[in-house]
Amino acid sequence: DFLLVDTGDAEVQRIFQHPCCMVGSDGLPNDANPHPRLWGTFTRILGRYVREKGLVSIEQAVRKITSLPAAVYGLAERGQIRLGYWADLVVFDPDTVIDRATWDEPTLPSEGIALVAVNGQIVFPPASPAEAPSRRPGQVLRRQPPA
Repeated sequence: DFLLVDTGDAEVQRIFQHPCCMVGSDGLPNDANPHPRLWGTFTRILGRYVREKGLVSIEQAVRKITSLPAAVYGLAERGQIRLGYWADLVVFDPDTVIDRATWDEPTLPSEGIALVAVNGQIVFPPASPAEAPSRRPGQVLRRQPPA
């Protein structure tokens, strides 16, 4: 007999706790069978690693998802809630947010998300089913040189 230990998640957890660790996803939304993390990266962080495992505070996790990457990549007026900044916002319930995407159902929506705004326009929930696929106010972001 032997014990099989999956060190993959343990390594992810260790790295995630480092102060310089940022969270992102490289999933491609046009893939016929996307990786489940395309639909669940951020909600997995907030649900599993913050709420369930307590690896970092909710504030630290939100920073790793928002302001830290914006600062590192030079994305001006992004990543923080400030006057004059673009309103890219997600309203979520920290007690229920969790990923649900699986290999069998990779586009299964996460739970606990109440609202998503991109560039100040609400994209979730859609005002109507017909509006859902047409509302795409995002834009290509360009790195800004340091001031």
